[in-house]
Amino acid sequence: MIKNVLSIAGSDPSAGAGVQTDLKAIAANGAYGMAALTALTAQNTRGVKGVHLAPPDFVRDQILTVFEDVRVDAVKIGMIATADIAVAVAQALRDVRAPNIVVDPVMVASSGDRLLAEDAVDAVRAELLPLAAAITPNLPEGAVLLEAAEPSNRAEMSAMATELLALGPAAVLLKGGHLTGAESPDVLATPNGQTWFEGARSPGRPIHGGGCTLSSTLATQLALKGEIVAATEAAKAYVAGAIAAADDLEVGSGARPLHHFHALWAQG
Repeated sequence: MIKNVLSIAGSDPSAGAGVQTDLKAIAANGAYGMAALTALTAQNTRGVKGVHLAPPDFVRDQILTVFEDVRVDAVKIGMIATADIAVAVAQALRDVRAPNIVVDPVMVASSGDRLLAEDAVDAVRAELLPLAAAITPNLPEGAVLLEAAEPSNRAEMSAMATELLALGPAAVLLKGGHLTGAESPDVLATPNGQTWFEGARSPGRPIHGGGCTLSSTLATQLALKGEIVAATEAAKAYVAGAIAAADDLEVGSGARPLHHFHALWAQG
């Protein structure tokens, strides 16, 4: 049975991030992707030029309309933008008892452009995190959620993951890409303990859409495997391959989009 995965996020017309990236990642991992838009953005690989928000009631209507007709096996939540949208999304997902929710607390784009209003952090923390099967913050996002300092080493990452788990999600995948050094480790925290996933940094221009890809892939793998450690292992392996093949694409002059179909498209 092919799984169905819903992405709730903003649009990126250059398809390096947002729902366009989510749909590619979901499809490449063997599921049927759907999308409820929270915002339209004018952006490319170099940055965000503008944002047009969807009305919160319309975001809720998109979600409920999908669930009225389609069996949804997992949900990825990305760009939320405002407190009102966060509340609308949470209400809709509670109403339909959505399974396998993965929350990527998107606050700032790869280009540095802010994508979450400051007054929306409390709503994301209170409304969305307790619904999550997993959350996937990077270190700056974890620091904002906890109103704490950003970790600078693995011990501090471990402590932050434990504190984030106390906010209510069933699991926390804390991404260590902002640490200094050649390695980029992630730590998965669950009530059963912590598991570390090692990763090398990608040389060359920065990557665009890595967080979107990881969270949507994790949601898909949760739908497929039903277990967080195995789903994280599969998601990390897929994202590593998509990053390694990023230079096969020729898209833009800014941050590099991932090659989501690296395992499917013929080279050369």
